[in-house]
Amino acid sequence: MEHVKGRIFRDFTIPGVSPAERSAIYVAMIETLAQLHSLNVHSLQLEGYGIGAGYCKRQVSTWTKQYQAAAHQDIPAMNQLSNWLMKNLPDNDNEENLIHGDFKLDNIVFHPTQSRVIAVLDWELSTIGHPLSDLAHLSVFYFWPRTVPFLNQSSHFQEDIGIPSMEELISIYSRCRGITPILPNWNFFLALSYFKMAGILQGVYSRYLLGNNVSENSFLFASVVQPLAETGLQLSKRTLRTAPPHGDTTQQLFAQSKRGQEVLSQVKHFMKQHILPAEKEVIEFYAQNENSENKWEKPLVIDKLKEMAKAEGLWNLFLPAISGLKQVDYALIAEETGKCFFAPDVFNCQAPDTGNMELLHLYGNEKQKQQWLEPLLQGSIASCFCMTEPDVASSDATNIECSIQRDGDSYVINGKKWWSSGAGNPKCKIAIVLGRTENTSASRHKQHSMILVPMSTPGVEVIRPLSVFGYMDHLHGGHFEIHFNQVRVPASNLILGEGRGFDIAQGRLGPGRIHHCMRIVGLAERALQIMCTRATQRVAFKKKLYSHEVVAHWIAESRIAIEEIRLLTLRAAHKIDTLGSSGAKKEIAMIKVAAPRAACKIVDRAIQVCGGAGVSQDYPLANMYALTRTLRLADGPDEVHLSAIAALELGDQARSLRAKV
Repeated sequence: MEHVKGRIFRDFTIPGVSPAERSAIYVAMIETLAQLHSLNVHSLQLEGYGIGAGYCKRQVSTWTKQYQAAAHQDIPAMNQLSNWLMKNLPDNDNEENLIHGDFKLDNIVFHPTQSRVIAVLDWELSTIGHPLSDLAHLSVFYFWPRTVPFLNQSSHFQEDIGIPSMEELISIYSRCRGITPILPNWNFFLALSYFKMAGILQGVYSRYLLGNNVSENSFLFASVVQPLAETGLQLSKRTLRTAPPHGDTTQQLFAQSKRGQEVLSQVKHFMKQHILPAEKEVIEFYAQNENSENKWEKPLVIDKLKEMAKAEGLWNLFLPAISGLKQVDYALIAEETGKCFFAPDVFNCQAPDTGNMELLHLYGNEKQKQQWLEPLLQGSIASCFCMTEPDVASSDATNIECSIQRDGDSYVINGKKWWSSGAGNPKCKIAIVLGRTENTSASRHKQHSMILVPMSTPGVEVIRPLSVFGYMDHLHGGHFEIHFNQVRVPASNLILGEGRGFDIAQGRLGPGRIHHCMRIVGLAERALQIMCTRATQRVAFKKKLYSHEVVAHWIAESRIAIEEIRLLTLRAAHKIDTLGSSGAKKEIAMIKVAAPRAACKIVDRAIQVCGGAGVSQDYPLANMYALTRTLRLADGPDEVHLSAIAALELGDQARSLRAKV
């Protein structure tokens, strides 16, 4: 053993170096691991360094016993993960390679000026075992739950800073070892790594309780064990790609991130394998229960699909802080879910909950988040948003009359709301209400506030459901008229502060403003698919429908329109990603006009091609038309958006003219 001078990086994001150097450091690290695993145990006379075959089974057994000895509370996920690991041991649990046991960035010494490894530290866990356990341990940060902070880290994993993707590291590792990059049982080794880490942290917290641990952060570990175990359990149920995707996306306009590509691929597979096959069953459930007392319930198949999606990590994809996805990533994912009317609900990405969750995430205080945001993110409750009123033109939100008046430690709400989507859902427990907290000295845009109102509060009266072109929209909990009569809630239920209603509304309608547009692109694709299928099957006047020029033109014009609105949606998403919602105002307004208009035309053409069947319950087209036509009002009238676009365009033109002068 000798003393070496070099660099040790405690933070895996390696701040202070260029992306190129950061990438080179990671490549050097993975090449070193591959070299370690390529050493011949027999030529090094290390046969007795470990017990030998059966390493994975021993690891599961050892860490299960250590966790059980240190556990201070029952964590079902840990027990489930332990059982799963023991039942899914790799068939090749007889590999005998020299492994490090704790191979990670901060256990490696790099050259003082060059991106090469000069030493590997902390060999006390080294043994003879399965090499993929080291590789998985090195890869856990790619899946680290965003609700759990990294110790000694400046941030969670980010793309575009030079860190190679997991697939790229595996490709380099496999090439160095001369093995295939398609790794068997990869989900087992990742799940095992999370199980071990959760067990280690449980042990640290146990020693803290006994007064045997002096680390100032030890008390934090109690809340980390469960999310790590749940992440491991989710990974155990996923099929993970280890080989890099084919094709180069760098030249694509508005290209997805690598994580976005992976999630989109998962969502497409989930839609094809599980959601679309269940569509008929869901439709039949609502048809059979349309007039029963169970009409607002959801079929059991949706709950089953939700559990499956959650287990695969396809949950809350709309919220970047949790999913790690960009708006451009989510735009293409939401397009896919737009192809089936209940798909967004399966992934917990349904309106109005998405907007309400964004609102609470951005503006809620810690108590509000704990009480309402957390169960919404879990999917254990639902919510509604109460803004529009029957007695005023709500397209001008300054007209809102519902009053929110301070009375001691409470606020009292009085007013009428309608088109409160989701209020019929039996799980709807909370409403976010926009009302007037009048302040005569403030501007007209500082007169309104938002407040949390539990649906069980005395004085909240759900009056009636409102139909949309005859549809009650049972799946989404309907659209209700709700009256608030002397409804009293604690003053702490106010969000952000008095007079901040419009500030919050703009934030709520930021990324969420284009979620509908994203899904509409998928809906239009589904309508075009139906149109083309029908046009190739039906014969009229001695030739297939597609042979009639008018139908062929409808198909062509529909494809053109879909490509146009997809690009405009992606442009708006890209601007939100790069400039924020305020920098994307014009693009957001444009797509909110363009997408529903185009989709309405496409669905109308599909109905015309399908004839009478197109307006019947045998096809989803009538429901699609009702939805898309309604969006020309629900997301703000076209005319309001057009006026906003004109004002923004005139401002841009004026600035351009002044710049030239």
